[in-house]
Amino acid sequence: MNRNKDRRTSVDGVDAVWLDDVRKAYGRGGNRVEALRGVTMSFSRGSFTAVMGPSGSGKSTFLHCAAGLDVPSSGSVVLDGKELNGMNENQLTRLRRERVGFIFQAFNLMPALNVEQNVGLPFRLAGRRPDRSAVVEVLGRVGLAERRRHLPSELSGGQQQRVAIARALIMRPAVIFADEPTGALDTQTSSEVLQLLRETAASGQTIIMVTHDPVAAAAADRVLFLADGQFVGELEAPTADVVAERMTHLTAWQQGRAPQSTGRGGF
Repeated sequence: MNRNKDRRTSVDGVDAVWLDDVRKAYGRGGNRVEALRGVTMSFSRGSFTAVMGPSGSGKSTFLHCAAGLDVPSSGSVVLDGKELNGMNENQLTRLRRERVGFIFQAFNLMPALNVEQNVGLPFRLAGRRPDRSAVVEVLGRVGLAERRRHLPSELSGGQQQRVAIARALIMRPAVIFADEPTGALDTQTSSEVLQLLRETAASGQTIIMVTHDPVAAAAADRVLFLADGQFVGELEAPTADVVAERMTHLTAWQQGRAPQSTGRGGF
């Protein structure tokens, strides 16, 4: 990977997110743990990428550093054309609020607020009056226009996740980070949520999804693999079977057993 070229294209706006030699360590001395070991990767605008790896591979740390939720020990992160290094917490908070959306396995809805109020919450957190027309429009996109007066407790799990997606979309962020967004959903509902994420990427927004599920990963345009804190390969146009096979080899490799090559991307 040509890092000079990557820096130019990232700053010029071709890439929505770009990490260059990102390292993250926790603890000191004998308790020091390297969660990320020189990760370099880029995510183009309007792409849908899944990030996978065995338990302890650094997936969550990657997401936190890429989204500006945590500060790398070294290396560079560019998010929507903004270099995160050197930003203070207020600047990072503003960037996340205006340019980043988050979707989690736990829906994190406010139980006392109805659907419309939950979706409009990012406006209030930014000190602005909610744009009701924008709220109605995004609820229409996720198929919940008729449920806008309902409380979260009156919705199914899949409907609650769609509210969470609508909330992530409402500020029209450049990048949406999804952390196991289908982990608490049944197969049919998961398929509907993944299709919604694909449609979101097709509209020009960038989706970066951390998942352990090969079926969910297969909905993405490509899959990036982490193991032992390192970027170790990728798949374009993934299928669930090939992703599952790759994960089996990566788990064996991370546990210290010799993996067998599965072709492109190293494992």
